[in-house]
Amino acid sequence: HVQLVESGGGSVQTGGSLRLSCTSSGHTYGLYCLGWFRQSPGNVCELLSDITDRGNIHYHDSVKGRFTLSRDNAKTTVYLQMNSLRSEDTGVYYCGVDASVEVGRCPSKFGYWGQGTQVTVS
Repeated sequence: HVQLVESGGGSVQTGGSLRLSCTSSGHTYGLYCLGWFRQSPGNVCELLSDITDRGNIHYHDSVKGRFTLSRDNAKTTVYLQMNSLRSEDTGVYYCGVDASVEVGRCPSKFGYWGQGTQVTVS
């Protein structure tokens, strides 16, 4: 079965940095996307960044210039380097995986999620 395991969350002061990791396994997609999402208190879960099967990376406007997504060569682990953290970045961060809609294009919603990791910025 599909598994995603996130790690690296924690508490940090405003302006600080954290690096999240997510390892995926168990899926058999030939072409797939990995993404990072955030669920903040009182808000809907939002896509922060994703990477296509071709390695193209997209960012939500709220994290552009501050967060960096990267992926290992095996394409099973994805990282999210978060710098210049703000209080509004507080939330539970999830990683997701799903099949590409077509080559180079990620779905708008992902079908598989990890358990999430808490990030608190104060």
